[in-house]
Amino acid sequence: MKKLTSIVVDDIPVALEMLCADIEKNHPEIEIIGKATSVIEAAKLLQKQKPDILFLDIMLGDGTGFDLLEIVPNLQSKIIFVTASDAYAIKAFKFAAIDYILKPYSNEDLANSIAKAKEQIQPNKEQIAVLQEAIKNPVSTNQKISLHTSEKIIVVQLSEIIRCKSDNNYTTFYLENGQKILVSKTLKYFADMLKEHGFSRVHQSHLINTKYIKEFIKSDGGYLILKDKSNIPVSVRKRNEVIESLNNLK
Repeated sequence: MKKLTSIVVDDIPVALEMLCADIEKNHPEIEIIGKATSVIEAAKLLQKQKPDILFLDIMLGDGTGFDLLEIVPNLQSKIIFVTASDAYAIKAFKFAAIDYILKPYSNEDLANSIAKAKEQIQPNKEQIAVLQEAIKNPVSTNQKISLHTSEKIIVVQLSEIIRCKSDNNYTTFYLENGQKILVSKTLKYFADMLKEHGFSRVHQSHLINTKYIKEFIKSDGGYLILKDKSNIPVSVRKRNEVIESLNNLK
């Protein structure tokens, strides 16, 4: 069987050698044909070599992994991003819906990322742009999110999301333009991600963008009417929180 080729980029020599050693030990089907510790060094390598897989650290001494992707815009390699345990970076990857290896990683983490690369699950340019923007401006209010459907990846502005509804392990996004997007992740996953961006989980099955609230009806147990005319139930334990948040709206 033909081996897959790879180049590994990390600006910390110890981390670089450790990742290479783990690949060589646990994944004999992969041949490492180059190593680099900087953007410039990696760019020179990629001008000569065309690896199947590029292991790319985000933060490098002379720039970022994104700088490298701009220098080599027609890169055909599958990219496996590697990042340190930075809360903003992890959140950025989730918003972009891009898989990554988190340092320190486990053998299982490495194996999973390689398996996905073999399946040719590759982030598109829009996702890379979302990731880059989220890492550059972690507190930006003009954020986007990448949503994986069964057929494609859709990038939407957070401000365009009216609400999300749970359906077991799936979540349906309802957008301002009337579009519905079904994603195979739980509502809890998105509630945790979006809670700092004006979203509130008012019910076990409902996550709403609070800027779209039109009215709160106190009768019948309490429910919200949103600007798209949808009626959203409010759970008993969330009732006071919803009333308080509405009172605090300016």
